[in-house]
Amino acid sequence: MTTASLRAPDRDPAWLQRLFWIGFVLVLLWPLGVATEFKPWVLVEPKNLKITGQFLGTFFPLAYDAEFLHMVARETWRTVAMATTGVALALVLAIPLTLVGTRVLSVSALSGRMAVLPAVVRHAVRWLLIVLRSVPELVWALVFVRVVGLGPTAGVLAIALTYAGMLGKVYSEILESGEPHATHTLLRNGSGRLQAFLYALLPANAAELTSYTVYRWECAIRSSVVLGFVGAGGLGQQLDNSMKMFNGGEVASMLLVFMVLVALADRTSAYLRKALG
Repeated sequence: MTTASLRAPDRDPAWLQRLFWIGFVLVLLWPLGVATEFKPWVLVEPKNLKITGQFLGTFFPLAYDAEFLHMVARETWRTVAMATTGVALALVLAIPLTLVGTRVLSVSALSGRMAVLPAVVRHAVRWLLIVLRSVPELVWALVFVRVVGLGPTAGVLAIALTYAGMLGKVYSEILESGEPHATHTLLRNGSGRLQAFLYALLPANAAELTSYTVYRWECAIRSSVVLGFVGAGGLGQQLDNSMKMFNGGEVASMLLVFMVLVALADRTSAYLRKALG
């Protein structure tokens, strides 16, 4: 075999196929862009560029007086507390629902087909998880602000309900995708649902369950800031107040703090996933 025959081809042999699929995707995306009135070119129009420049110009100088920084530190801590408490409550809801809704933990399913009552209960739990996660936490926050008033309580409850649905769904999928042999063995020998979970499923899937939980905690910190814009307290509510008062220096300072908070949450999340993996 000559050296010339081993030389890499000068042209991608699949370029025509790739070009076809790129064009096909663009054709599919075109009606979506029309439906959403997506017009990114308006961002570079002279009038809009002038407004953007004026808005960004209000960000300087940054606000850094002692009273303001003390308030930002307090609300940042409140934001982290809101996210952490919300995820903790979500776990309290999600874990029991996961145990009930996971097919591999059903004794009646060992024969291949679940009994009528366990199947109905399992489907009811699945639909409950769908309802919880299909309502965005922002909508839950709007509801709870009316019920319990302004403040972090509304944010905690909103995160708890939405994230309970997300955690319960993913937990069930993780548990059902694993090897069920040890779980079935325990159930056939008289173990209950909880014992089979603790001694078979949990040890085999602990790393994946923990990784997803920590990731959701990181997402909850970002969500808690957004919830502040509807009166759920924390850093987001103070950011909303400063924007309404056209205080660009305070807005810029809080945005920087928020970026640092998200970066720290990301690093903490990565560290925990590595340590527990």
